Parts: sequence; structure tokens; C-alpha cells
Amino acid sequence: MNAVAQLSAGLSALILIAVFPFEAFFIHRTEVQRFLGIEPHGIRNVHLWSFCIGARNALAGVGTLIGLWMVNFGDQSTGVVVVVAACIYMLLASLFMGIADALGYWLPRGGSIKGTVLSSVLPAVALIAIAI
Repeated sequence: MNAVAQLSAGLSALILIAVFPFEAFFIHRTEVQRFLGIEPHGIRNVHLWSFCIGARNALAGVGTLIGLWMVNFGDQSTGVVVVVAACIYMLLASLFMGIADALGYWLPRGGSIKGTVLSSVLPAVALIAIAI
């Protein structure tokens, strides 16, 4: 696995891990809602889901880092499979965020565009770099 793939996958993993506390524990804060591009209405009703999504994203990030460790210090081929699986999860999860927005589930509508694009780029770059 080349350096571009490792760097892209690693950065994406670290971002997911870093965002986890905001989604899981600080979602009620106005500045976090602004950062995540969500409206404050009904936050108490969605905190369970934001906690679970944050935890799943953090686990994907941790899995990616474990895969990268395996690539460099363990069984390289198994590590590549772990990184590819985690990057596919990250890419598809971000694309589903965009689909949810298109279906009108994201408030305000269009609020996921920045997050969808930004969270798609690094896993896509990693997958492309692994494939070539």
C-alpha cells in the first residue's frame, strides 16, 4: 500500500475519531450544531442516533488505524483488506448522508453538502490509490 493511500486513510480515520466526541457528547452545544451543519430543533430526540453514529464512525476510524498498523508491522495483505473495508464503509456512510439530505431528512436541507463532500474525499483517494 503506497504512502498516498496510507496518508488518506489515516487522516480520514483520525478525523472520524476526533469528531466522535462532538456527535456523542457535545451535540447539544450551539457551536457543535453549527460545525455539524444541523438545526437545534429536536436535538434531545436524535441524541441517541448521533451517539451511535459517532461511535460507529470512531470504530471505523480505529479499525482503519489497526489495518494501517497491520500493513506496516503485521500481515500486510490482511491489513490492506481491513483498510479497504473501513474506507468503503467511510465512503458509503458519507454518500448515504448526502442521500438522506436529498430525501429531505437533513435539516436544514442542503446542510450535509459540505460534510458529505469533505468526508468522501479522503476515503475515495485512499481506495483509488490502493487500486492503482
